[in-house]
Amino acid sequence: MIKINLLPARPRRRFAIALPTLPGLGLLFGALYVIAIVLVGGYWVSLSTEGRSLATDIARMEAQIARHKAEIAEGQRFKKEKEDLERRVALIDVIARNQARPIYLLDALADTVPRDIWLTSVEEKEQVLKIAGSAFSTTAVADLMSNLKNSGKFRDVDLIVSKQDLAKTPRLVTFEVTCRFSI
Repeated sequence: MIKINLLPARPRRRFAIALPTLPGLGLLFGALYVIAIVLVGGYWVSLSTEGRSLATDIARMEAQIARHKAEIAEGQRFKKEKEDLERRVALIDVIARNQARPIYLLDALADTVPRDIWLTSVEEKEQVLKIAGSAFSTTAVADLMSNLKNSGKFRDVDLIVSKQDLAKTPRLVTFEVTCRFSI
């Protein structure tokens, strides 16, 4: 078989870049590859070490938070106890200041009671003084009320009840008077 080429002969051109061939080029790239692996490995080790140190710092901080929470709880307990004690001290002060009030009340009441009146009860509720007793006459009850008003220590003097039992032999008048005592 015979082949005939009818195309004109042309020289073929190749587009290739000719790199200079250095004898240690492979060795150079190998060294760069090893250096890159060492750098990446070193960076990984440093990040791993930093991660472990941060984990220990987090654990230490959580332990401190737990300790501080206990201290805060103890401080709040002391604060509540302090408030309770301050409240108690304030109540004791109020009681101590008002301790003399019954003495002044009974002293002022003793000065205003006429001779022919017997007091059966003296009761103070919510700043209102309730006086109950017996007398031989309604005049004595009126004298008691006027003495209370004129003393200057009792105000808003009102007669609530005044009864005389006609069936009994000494005809006693039972009464009930309310007023306000101010020191």
